[in-house]
Amino acid sequence: MRSYQTMLNNGETFPIIGMGTYSGENDRETTERAIRTAIKMSYRHFDTAKIYGSEPAVGNALRRAIHDGLVEREDIHVTSKLWSSDHHDPLSALQQTLQRLGMEYIDMYLVHWPVALKPWVDYPIPAEEDFEELDMENTWSGMERCLEMGLCRSIGVSNFSSTKIQDLLDFSCVTPAVNQVEMHPMWRQRKLRAVCMEYGIHVSAYSPLGGPGNAWGTTSVVDHPIIQSIAHKHNATPAQVALRWGLSQGASVIVKSFNARRMKENIGALQLKLDEWDLHDINKMEERKIMRGDWLSNDTTSPYRTVQELWDDEI
Repeated sequence: MRSYQTMLNNGETFPIIGMGTYSGENDRETTERAIRTAIKMSYRHFDTAKIYGSEPAVGNALRRAIHDGLVEREDIHVTSKLWSSDHHDPLSALQQTLQRLGMEYIDMYLVHWPVALKPWVDYPIPAEEDFEELDMENTWSGMERCLEMGLCRSIGVSNFSSTKIQDLLDFSCVTPAVNQVEMHPMWRQRKLRAVCMEYGIHVSAYSPLGGPGNAWGTTSVVDHPIIQSIAHKHNATPAQVALRWGLSQGASVIVKSFNARRMKENIGALQLKLDEWDLHDINKMEERKIMRGDWLSNDTTSPYRTVQELWDDEI
């Protein structure tokens, strides 16, 4: 998989295909078994977060795989995220993440959302009274401290619009290495990708298939006639076409499946090549954002009165 990596703005390498580990209804044993299978299939990037509840399973599975000689630690890339209730102290939050993972460091630490919640909010959808004032400058200073202390190799953000990226760069000492956002053939992020490219920030795509199987997801991406037609043309699957499109745009993709057949199918996207006509056809597809984050806006306590403000009208 070494050839399937990109270089970040800080000189660190980053695998261009990763495995998402949001556990949902999956128990720890199921998650661990899926991660071990993924390692045998040459997956090397594992994406987790405090709010996913999968950090203990991810850490245990990776430690066992390293112990058993399946993989070396330096060949594994682990991403986790600062939950919104921990903006006041990213350093302590990362130390707790490392404890749950059983690791000395992680490779990437991301600010999960540009939203601050009260310290006890350990659930994904906050109530109106759960919001705190967002002080992104203080949050990012804490992220930079994590980097200085060697608890992570890179820092970045998630769900940041072009405007929020530019605002962050006004006060940051360290430019984010990554912005992890929703991106797929029906939400192509052209403006955001251009802004991130200007500043050397790598775009990593979550829900690159549109998030089928998730509560917020849709099957319309892989079911779209254009994607289906391109898949038929190349004797590939619609999922492989969608993933290859993301990779062709210079992004990495985070795929979430614990099904061994689909995991193998997804990594097969690395072998697919799309031609200029395929890309032209995909660019004609209608666009629709799936993960809108409506629950993060309100008229009283959130910094964003509307979902349009959350995304700075990039929606």
